[in-house]
Amino acid sequence: MSDDNTPPEAAPTPPAASGPPPITPEVLKSAYNAFKKRWKLTKLDQESRIGRGPMSSGQKSQIAGIMPPDQFPRAVWEELVRQGRLKNTGGGFLAMP
Repeated sequence: MSDDNTPPEAAPTPPAASGPPPITPEVLKSAYNAFKKRWKLTKLDQESRIGRGPMSSGQKSQIAGIMPPDQFPRAVWEELVRQGRLKNTGGGFLAMP
């Protein structure tokens, strides 16, 4: 046994909590494409309802916003709104700008 006065090794400190990991461009692109697809399908569905035929008044879809797909976290949608690629219409609904 040695009698030197060296301090015991300090336990490694855990890294500081820095919040969620950054969102990758691939995830943003995938989420944006999923939103565009849902937007298009919702618009086509609304325009194809009875009473909106080619011989009717010819009104286009007046969709103000849709709920984003739930496969992606809210942070992804907030980032797309911050970038200006989507528009927040309130109440959790988003729209194409």
